Amino acid sequence: MKRILFLGDSLTAGYGLANVSLESLPALLQENINALKLEYKITNAGISGDTSAGGLQRVDVLLYEPVDVFVLELGANDILRGISPATTHKNLQAIISKVKNRYPAAKMLLLGMEIPAWIPGTLAASFRNIFRTLASDNDMALVPFLLDGVLGVKHLNLNDGLHPTAAGYRIVATKVWPVLKQLIG
Repeated sequence: MKRILFLGDSLTAGYGLANVSLESLPALLQENINALKLEYKITNAGISGDTSAGGLQRVDVLLYEPVDVFVLELGANDILRGISPATTHKNLQAIISKVKNRYPAAKMLLLGMEIPAWIPGTLAASFRNIFRTLASDNDMALVPFLLDGVLGVKHLNLNDGLHPTAAGYRIVATKVWPVLKQLIG
């Protein structure tokens, strides 16, 4: 059985869902994998509130088993905590480098995050560029904006307006699945 490791925050963990093991993004993608009888098992290593620095601190422990596909979903909490895009970029690159050094044959997918373009200054563009640059520099597959079509749509989000509902995650999964499917064949 091959392993897909999802390293992320609450968007990976499935914060606020009634049944994470059925409704989270990794669970929905595992359902697609099972339907095609592919020999892959997803490990959901999402922790609500995690930042790129937190992911960097815990990635080594998660690499105890071989990783065939690595999916990285971190950065949203960095935005919320005012962490500079340069620091986020540095931390995410360090995570990617650790995975590549340990499992050089692993395929990699980066799930990007964006902040609204109406935020003043260059912050929105700087943050958006982190994911595109990392994907390009590391030859990673990329979903540019994980919550595209979901963020800001009231009935697809919890009351906090930040975390998808089960219906929201189904939409997110339809955007991530084609990219992941291409990686796993």
